[in-house]
Amino acid sequence: MRRVLLLSGLVIGLVSCGVSSEPPSWRIFALQRHAAHDGLAVVNQPDGYGIHIVLETDTSDPEVCQPRWLPDAARLFNGNGSTPFSSGLAGRTEFFQAVARRDVLRALQGELQQLCALRAPQARWTWTKPPRSEAEVIPVELPALEEEDLLTNPVEELKRLKQLMKNQSDGL
Repeated sequence: MRRVLLLSGLVIGLVSCGVSSEPPSWRIFALQRHAAHDGLAVVNQPDGYGIHIVLETDTSDPEVCQPRWLPDAARLFNGNGSTPFSSGLAGRTEFFQAVARRDVLRALQGELQQLCALRAPQARWTWTKPPRSEAEVIPVELPALEEEDLLTNPVEELKRLKQLMKNQSDGL
């Protein structure tokens, strides 16, 4: 009997260590990255863990400002505490789960609309829904680098420098 009680106590102790009794709070709040309204924190896991969604705008058309969706969110720490912070990268699955919630979408829309008002006050605000799956993600295409944007070859630069120094010493 004593052995059974000891064994059952051990099992209960091990099970309670592995499972957090605290559900995710789903707390949603603005968490600035570099400027006002450019980040949204979502506590989607127990113990204050979650995602820090990077908020960006697309102003490629000067008449329109709309969200530019970046589904690679940062990992949120201490989201239920007094000093939340983010570091590293969270999985895209968490982003897709978060944006499926109506309360998260409302918060995203509010922050992005304010971000657009700051970045492009003359442009018309247009809401576009975030991607809900990997298949809906549109990669951000950056402009191609042109020849004048590239750094010079260091070997060629060194040859030119030596030639200049040689020409200067020849003239003395």
